[in-house]
Amino acid sequence: MLTRIISGVVGVAILVGVLFFHDTIVLTIAVAAMIAIMLYELLRAVKLEKNIPILIAAELCGISMPFIYNNFYYLPDSIIGGADFTKIDGRMSVIAFVVTLAAAFVIFITWLRHHKELRYEQIFFALAVMVLVPQAMSCIVRIDRMDSENGLFLLVMGLCGAWIADTGAYFTGVALGKHKLCPEISPKKTIEGFVGGIVVTGIVFTAAFTIYFGKVQIVPMLLEFVMGAVCAVIGTVGDLSASMVKRQIGFKDYGKIMPGHGGMMDRFDSVLFVLPTFYVMTELLKLLDH
Repeated sequence: MLTRIISGVVGVAILVGVLFFHDTIVLTIAVAAMIAIMLYELLRAVKLEKNIPILIAAELCGISMPFIYNNFYYLPDSIIGGADFTKIDGRMSVIAFVVTLAAAFVIFITWLRHHKELRYEQIFFALAVMVLVPQAMSCIVRIDRMDSENGLFLLVMGLCGAWIADTGAYFTGVALGKHKLCPEISPKKTIEGFVGGIVVTGIVFTAAFTIYFGKVQIVPMLLEFVMGAVCAVIGTVGDLSASMVKRQIGFKDYGKIMPGHGGMMDRFDSVLFVLPTFYVMTELLKLLDH
């Protein structure tokens, strides 16, 4: 327990330090490092971490994504506007697609050369995580850069969308939990805890957005509650999905980088699903405001 607490405190301290420098390249580097670790843990889970071509292709693809999106959001303000903005946005999307396609090509070539040793399940798992993890984690950069004034607040709320749900579900489950949610995948999760996590996250989102923006309006508050509730549901799906993969593979934890907590994937499994969802919902709300 002591190891877990110390590890958690260190992790929170690092997170706070990175968020303090959120408007610099530090955030991008930190995201790239997390992606690299998470991809290694996942490739290790399917015994591909020693296949150098596949490992390098996946890692280079993953690490490049936050820098591609970072460069997009840091283009000079004089360039961004109207049609020019559309062209730049499309250009960055093309670059990201080309990098991903090149990495996939390397993986397929490696599979062809070693088809007797490599199974299709391994290859398609590698391709899936090579796309999912970098794109999802790069939302950290995209959320922070999407609003020069409120980006940090939105980023914190995006992360809270995953982690508050876990906390709310845990305490509600301890107090009221009687009915198992998915006993074969996660024996400790209960239906009562799941509902509690949804309600707590919705309330926290509503309170946080209302206090931060200083507006008490019924419709926005309802939308904020729904946003929090959706994040809680999506986060639980992500958590259960990662747990299911571990059970089918026979892993207890994805890694040991955080003593007492497991690997980076063990801490950010729900975040992988929540951040893209939060990013899309935030963009949709911005469109509604206009």
